[in-house]
Amino acid sequence: MSTAQSPQSDDPVRTTNPADPRGESPWARTLLVALVVGALFWSVTALLGPDDGTLRQFTAAVLCAGAAVLVQYILGLAPRPDPPRQEQHPPRLEEHTRRLEEHTRRVEEHTRRTENALAENSAAVRDGLNRYDDELKTGLTRHTEDVKQLVETHVTQVDHGTSEPYPQLDRVRIESLPDLAKGFADVLLPGTSILHTFVHLEMSRVVGHMADLTNLSAECPGENHDWMLTLTRAAEQSICATSTSVDRDFWTSEPAGRYLDAQQAAIDEQGVSVRRLFLLESARELDDRLLRLCEEQELRRIDVRVAVLPELPPHLQRGTTNDFILYDEEVSFEVEQDLRDVNVRTRLTARQEYVRDRMKRFKELWDAGMGLRELEVRVDAEEDGNWMVDRA
Repeated sequence: MSTAQSPQSDDPVRTTNPADPRGESPWARTLLVALVVGALFWSVTALLGPDDGTLRQFTAAVLCAGAAVLVQYILGLAPRPDPPRQEQHPPRLEEHTRRLEEHTRRVEEHTRRTENALAENSAAVRDGLNRYDDELKTGLTRHTEDVKQLVETHVTQVDHGTSEPYPQLDRVRIESLPDLAKGFADVLLPGTSILHTFVHLEMSRVVGHMADLTNLSAECPGENHDWMLTLTRAAEQSICATSTSVDRDFWTSEPAGRYLDAQQAAIDEQGVSVRRLFLLESARELDDRLLRLCEEQELRRIDVRVAVLPELPPHLQRGTTNDFILYDEEVSFEVEQDLRDVNVRTRLTARQEYVRDRMKRFKELWDAGMGLRELEVRVDAEEDGNWMVDRA
């Protein structure tokens, strides 16, 4: 058996994927191009579809990168599998350099086209957002003008034939509509998602209450302090309120301080007359705590009286005794309690007959109540044991 080695060719085997003269692998450049294309596509999808999930954007970027590799493979820019080894002469250095330069040129051209496409898409998105902003503001302004015209027409029809000038307050309210619309437009511009959701929910809630008030009645769960404060600020003539034993703990709370401040401002600035009637379940509640509460409110120029329900005439003991507040003798604000004396519902009613009955009930109870001086004498007498009524 011969041990002589077979003759070897002096020329190295030629491959279709020669190594880069700089020591870089062709696959590295191909993957780099795919990575750049995928990253650019991810940026475009994130810009055009900010609401899409990250996983969806990442998947789209990966598919785009794979497509870039496939395109390079078809165009001959990506390395191909080595063909069967054949004894061929090695390519000349000049040919290899020329192919490398051609490959680099194609990559640079592809990158430039991608950047131009991204710039065009970004400009299109920016122009679209600007157009949306302009259309939104224009639409709200046009709608505000329509509403203003409608209100002015309606008031003119109501006041037709009267010699009195148009009320200045109504003019102010009408002129405030553009500011209200502008505020809505500013909030509705693209921004934080949770803020958008909050604004839409609040607008839906307020619009729902406004729709209910077209039937002169609206209600909401729990005790609505915002309604109470807003009606106090809106009052122009009078506020007539009752406060039962269930409501007694309210006067030591934080909302009570804001409520009393709003009433005092209504008295000082609008000249509103405020009367409050405390309704007691029994004479046991005639104590220093009640007296101090009445004195505090009288210092704010609120007229205060107290009525002990069992001591009232029989015809006054009949009827409802839940808390209610009458604003300008036009709107009744009422708080409804359950069997555990928990405030479960707030109701606004502006029906004329209902408010008239409530006002009649308030005046009857008010006339039967005792003033602050009589209350002081009564509390002192009962503390000394000189009971004016049987505590049982």
